[in-house]
Amino acid sequence: MKEYSHPIEVTMDVVCGKWKGVILCHLQQNDVLRFGEIKKLLPKVSQKTLTLQLRELEADGLINRQVYPQVPPKVEYSLTEYGKDLEATLNHMSEWGKSHVEKVELNG
Repeated sequence: MKEYSHPIEVTMDVVCGKWKGVILCHLQQNDVLRFGEIKKLLPKVSQKTLTLQLRELEADGLINRQVYPQVPPKVEYSLTEYGKDLEATLNHMSEWGKSHVEKVELNG
């Protein structure tokens, strides 16, 4: 069992990962997305990394993974109620990013 010394560690542990927050935001906006649709929305992410990030989000209980037994396989992702609870937090993080992108890019 993990122990945290500050509540922000919990949030960072769950939503951080280069693509996790972005995946969650896209699922907020689209309700249900297939793997290929997520990949198109994130063209810079490798298939391996995307698969890993989706598995971690599923393991943390933030997203549902629905597999349909057909050929080719159809897999859909959606937010769980637990994942939907992050909406306000993700929106605040997104707004902060919009407000500070130029400063971060200059310093980066």
